Parts: sequence; structure tokens; C-alpha cells
Amino acid sequence: MKTAVLALTIGGRKLAARLAADLENCEICEVSGGILATIKRLWSLYDGLICIMASGIVVRAIVPLCLDKKIDPCVLVLDEKGQFVISLLAGHLGGGNSLARQVAAIIGGAAVITTASDVTGHTALDLWIRANNLQLKNPQRLTGVSAKLVNEGQVSFFTSLPCGRLPADFKMVAEPALADIILSCSSVNLGQYPEALVLCPCNLYLGLGCNRGATAADFERAITELCGQYRLERSAIAGLASIDLKADEAGLLQFADTNKLPLRFFNKDALNRVAGVSTSAAVMAATGAIGVAEPAAILAASNNTSPGQLIVRKVKWKDVTAAVAVKKLTDML
Repeated sequence: MKTAVLALTIGGRKLAARLAADLENCEICEVSGGILATIKRLWSLYDGLICIMASGIVVRAIVPLCLDKKIDPCVLVLDEKGQFVISLLAGHLGGGNSLARQVAAIIGGAAVITTASDVTGHTALDLWIRANNLQLKNPQRLTGVSAKLVNEGQVSFFTSLPCGRLPADFKMVAEPALADIILSCSSVNLGQYPEALVLCPCNLYLGLGCNRGATAADFERAITELCGQYRLERSAIAGLASIDLKADEAGLLQFADTNKLPLRFFNKDALNRVAGVSTSAAVMAATGAIGVAEPAAILAASNNTSPGQLIVRKVKWKDVTAAVAVKKLTDML
């Protein structure tokens, strides 16, 4: 985190010098043209602003600059004696609460954290979502569900995906209609669950086979139809895989590059070790592998402790074959 520290008084400047010396990637910025003009100038240049001055001055300066908690820098306010370190803005996503604790530890002051989840010890949903690389499908519900978690001590959670541990204040339920949070890589009708927070992981892996010369457009058409037919979120696709014989397939490489998806290749021996997949005599004759799409998808979706789980068996088009496996979401804490 790149931070700027500002001070107005002699005592404040001494404290600023101490912070600049002890806090990594922190620099003192001179107040020039008044505090409002200075903060405005620095707003987009730093991840965090540490203001050693009265909180009222800072509040008046930042009000017209605040746009969105996902992009605003965090703002801390300190008194010049360093007794209190107030996390004023962007405490969670902006890292303000963590920075406040760091600063307090350096100067021996007290971190003042007012974020409800931090005070009560409950899961901070916005941080949990970011840490697990989840996408918000209806972000307007985040505040309401976060408030319920704080007020009631837990929220109900539904997913049909393979998961490891979940936060202690998440209660698993058997159907989405009962859930405060729905986690799905399938398309969810938001109108059907108006009170739920709907999240999408990035944990689908596509195994792909093809005839020689298949174009990027052939792959695009196949994947679009596949996602539509099985109601899969396109944004849930984390990667692609195929047999190493296709490593020079221009259309496949172009499709992966255009969609910014990592592409892995496996040799026939690795593919042949995967159990429970569809086999093809024609594929065996051409490649020496029992199959390509299904075992490649499973291998790509595997981790050190859990194999990928096949959720869509191979689907064939004229020049492309595709299958889908899901990677287990482990220890979502």
C-alpha cells in the first residue's frame, strides 16, 4: 500500500516523520494551497492518506471526492500526539482498518475502528468476497446482508458447489429460497430471490478437443452455446485445457488469448490416468488418449487435495468438443 502522510502542526510533522520512517512505502507530502486542495491532488495518487489533524477538516475535504468504496483510498485521521488512529474511510476494501492497526502499533496509540463486523467479530462480507475471488451479481444487496449478519449473528448460505470450510457465522441451508447468500456458477434469476446476495465463483474449467484447423469463431460459438444450454455463467470460467498435441492449434490459442483465459495442455499419459470419463476409439486412434475434453477438464480443475468434478460431459459440435469440470472451493474463510 502506497500511503501519504499530511500534517499541519509542528507536533504533527514530528509524528509524520516517525511514520514515514517506520511504515513501509509511506511518504510525507507537504500541504500546499490548503488542505482541501492538497487532498484533492493526492486522492488518486495514493492507496491511503494519513491525516494528522482534526477530523472535521478531513471530513469537509473528502466529501466531494468520495465515489465508491471499491476505488476510494483509505483515510486515517490522527491527533498530533498519536493517541488515536481513526479509520475514517475505506476501512475494509481500502485497507483502512488494517492500516490503522499498523499505525497504532508503531506509535503506541489506539486504533479506532467503527466497522460493525470488526467490532462484533463477524465475517466482513466484502473482504470475504474479495479474498475468495467471487463476483457480486447484485451488489446492492451487500449492505443489507452484511447488516443482517451483524444484527442476527449469522446468515444462511446455499451452494450446490463442492466447498471446504466456511465461516463459522454462515449456516448452510438446503435450498436457495432459504438463503441470504447464494453461491452459484449457474445463471441465477435475481428476481426469484430478491432478498439474497448472489455470488459467482471463478472455478469452472473447460476441456476442449477439436479437429485440425478449428477456428477461434468455432470455439466461441461452441462455448456460447454450451453456457446457454447448461445455464453456466461465462464469467465463472477460470481456464481451458486440452491435449498437448493441440498446443499449436491457432484457433484454440486465439480463443484463449481473446478471452484472457489460461490454457493448459496435458499429455496422453496424464489424460489416460483419469478415471470415470467417456472413451472414444477414434480419439484413441488419433491421439493415443482415451479422451480429451473430459479428462483435460478434470485435470485442470484439480488441486492438491481434490480432483476436479465433472459437471458437463463432453458435448460435440462439428469441429469442437467441450466438457466442464468444477474446482472445489476450499477453506472459504
